[in-house]
Amino acid sequence: MMEEWKEQLQNSVNTLERLKAFINVTSEEKEAITTLNTKWGTSPYFASLMDKDDPNCPIRRQVLPSMKEKVNKFGIQDYLIWKENRDTEEVRPDSIARQYHNRVAFTVTDVCVNYCRHCFRKEVVVDKELHLRMDVDEGLAWISEHKEIRDVLITGGDPFILSDDKIEYIIRKLREIPHLDMIRFGTRAPIVLPQRITNGLKKVLSVYHKVPIWINTQCNHPNEITEKTAEAVFKLLTCGVNVGNQAVLLKGINDDVETFRKLHQKLLTVRIRPYYLFYCEPAPGIDHFRTPVEKGAELIRDAIRGHTTGLAQPMYVIATNVGKIPLMPDYYIMGKDEKEYTLKNHKGIITKWPNIPE
Repeated sequence: MMEEWKEQLQNSVNTLERLKAFINVTSEEKEAITTLNTKWGTSPYFASLMDKDDPNCPIRRQVLPSMKEKVNKFGIQDYLIWKENRDTEEVRPDSIARQYHNRVAFTVTDVCVNYCRHCFRKEVVVDKELHLRMDVDEGLAWISEHKEIRDVLITGGDPFILSDDKIEYIIRKLREIPHLDMIRFGTRAPIVLPQRITNGLKKVLSVYHKVPIWINTQCNHPNEITEKTAEAVFKLLTCGVNVGNQAVLLKGINDDVETFRKLHQKLLTVRIRPYYLFYCEPAPGIDHFRTPVEKGAELIRDAIRGHTTGLAQPMYVIATNVGKIPLMPDYYIMGKDEKEYTLKNHKGIITKWPNIPE
């Protein structure tokens, strides 16, 4: 009997006919699906969370192609080559992306469960304009040779699309490298395919080791969080694997105070710790998802700080070719003199604090 997660993949909602079983497709959605040369699709499970009649449904907008993807005023051409420093003197396999001295992203597949329309790796994963060679053994050999690397992020595509055996192989080989002390996975599986967290995968992930495994997922709207996600995350926690969230700030999806607060509060109810809020990157064809840069910091100020537990606050960053740059302006220090600071809380109430010299 086929495992449920494999059935979900086998029956991927990636044709107009399959999509019609879940929603009433608009003429605009049909035009984009039939005319744009782009890969799209999602699991039947995630498709079932779409609003049947609302084309502005936040899940529909993340899944279905849009004619707005033809507009590219702000996107950087050959973005991924720039972002992942692929046009440099350093010789690296296609599977290795690098912005930092001591950690790398290890791209092991270009296949996803859900082809996010806002994907920063759109050129490789969605539009297939950039062809990279995802050779796992070549990547493992490079990491082994570079003793400065201590932390590896396994990414894609979605690495949890791989079989248990392949995931176990990658983990085992990485743990054989003596200079590594952390392994991370970037996967949307807990959100778009929670059925993937099987007993077999738990066995792969749950072995105690001094090189721990961390998982970061991506959830952008509270409607994406279900009881199945809660169960999947709990299973991961029982393996000793912590789960964080890396949301993307998306115009019309999560850029209002109410939705933003509800998203981060709801994440905590299913034991997912908010980690990053990413500004939507300047990949080509996703202008319609981007907000002004200041928006994310304003949302954290107006929706999170003082309004709910500090555990709900992600770090707001822009991911660039020189690494992540925090975008958290200091809204709370109103001034200082030799004697004291003037501070303001989320309600606008002023207080004083002594200025301690070095």
